[in-house]
Amino acid sequence: MITTTNRILGAATMVLALPGPGRVAAQVRPTVNHVALYVYDLQKSTDFYQNVLGLRQIPEPFKDGRHVWFRMGPHSQLHLIQGAARVEEHAKDTHLAFRVKNLRKFMARLDQSATRYSSWTGEEKQLTARPDGVKQVYLQDPDNFWIEVNDDRF
Repeated sequence: MITTTNRILGAATMVLALPGPGRVAAQVRPTVNHVALYVYDLQKSTDFYQNVLGLRQIPEPFKDGRHVWFRMGPHSQLHLIQGAARVEEHAKDTHLAFRVKNLRKFMARLDQSATRYSSWTGEEKQLTARPDGVKQVYLQDPDNFWIEVNDDRF
């Protein structure tokens, strides 16, 4: 015979077995896998991301001469895809952001490679300090995509 107490205990057991809001969110919360940029000159873009930013090229499955992939972090990639009709202007507000341990050393690397960079307001070879203390510089790749490089310690 099922008693009221057994029904209550059974219902409580079912509730405890269901994943809570935090566990459900963690199971379905997306993380960055890759960013894809459609570029005009694949070789110029490849050289920039490899030689200026220092990203490591990784194998790509297409092997069609139109794709180059880079590792951006432990679990994220940058995919360059040849095919843009032209190089266009892009708003600085839309940008990729990378972090480095030592922003001054990175700025010296940019100086050494004669790569232009500036503060948020466009002051050449200057950095911007955000209200939270993170310092940052901005540069553009060969397709005029904006890139922020900062010293965030997250």
